[in-house]
Amino acid sequence: MVAGAQQMPKVRKQKQEKEPPTQTLPLEKEPPAAVVAETARLTFHVSPLSDKGLLSQQTRDAVKALLDANRGAAIVKLRAFVAGTGDLRRVQSIVSEMFGDKKIPLPALTTIQVGGLPMEGAQVVIESVSSDKKPVNPYGLAFFPAQRAADAAGAVSKLGSAAETAHVASSDIVQVTCFVSSLEDVAPAKASVSRAFPSAAADFIENQRLSTERSAQCEAVGRRGSAGKMIEILPGAVLVNTTKLVMSGTQMAFREDDAELRLAFERLEKSLKGLGTSSGDVVYARFYPLTRTVEEKLNSLRMQVFPQATSSMLRAEGLPSVDASMGVDVIATLGK
Repeated sequence: MVAGAQQMPKVRKQKQEKEPPTQTLPLEKEPPAAVVAETARLTFHVSPLSDKGLLSQQTRDAVKALLDANRGAAIVKLRAFVAGTGDLRRVQSIVSEMFGDKKIPLPALTTIQVGGLPMEGAQVVIESVSSDKKPVNPYGLAFFPAQRAADAAGAVSKLGSAAETAHVASSDIVQVTCFVSSLEDVAPAKASVSRAFPSAAADFIENQRLSTERSAQCEAVGRRGSAGKMIEILPGAVLVNTTKLVMSGTQMAFREDDAELRLAFERLEKSLKGLGTSSGDVVYARFYPLTRTVEEKLNSLRMQVFPQATSSMLRAEGLPSVDASMGVDVIATLGK
């Protein structure tokens, strides 16, 4: 080193900070295509309406209310009716998130867009089917497809007649859903249901906006009052007392041609077979066509696809996919 030369200070190399690894968020788990539950343990609830917040908050509040109402009973099926312009896919996302947070099995899910709900600002109402901790339907259940009439009073009267034929007491009707063509018909519909079926959890829906046809349809579920055949098909009702039932979520069809409709039924058949049942075991089918054209085609196809089923044809405003032309969910028997 040259005398007098200044020693250069050593420069410490700074440790290069590593870029944090990219986080991959887990994909939300999808609800099952279908679920199995014991017939004797099934119970039915309807969430209260709310006008607080938008679709996401109302969906969370509705699911929380149903979880609280079921008091630990496992929810196996949800059917959500959404009014307004909110994204229907949010319902599935929120259901998956809330059930996942609680680490409880996801239920099968049906989500339908409707014309309106009977509270200003309400955007969703959800019906639940749960498996109770103890048997509550010792003789099985009765499913009553939608009865159509010019008004709700007429539809409820037809339900009452069907229940009488099935020997199901009015006090044993546990759930009623009425679809009306105008929200103006909800008040008389509520009064009719309250008088006829005082114990029922009731739900009231305007199924399509700007409907040109004035009518009402009401469907119901009841407890059988006495032992009988495992499966009994009656005018306006199907009675079941098999050990288990299979309940599906919504299977959608895209476009209106027959081939596409049949493809939806084939996908549904695959889901049913995976649980040990089939289309031939379907006892109750609910169709949600978006147009009259699709409804007419379904009327021709339904007996071919579900030969022993009773069914409801419920015109809807929309479905979770903008390309969908109809949705269908079913109940099939399993076991003896």
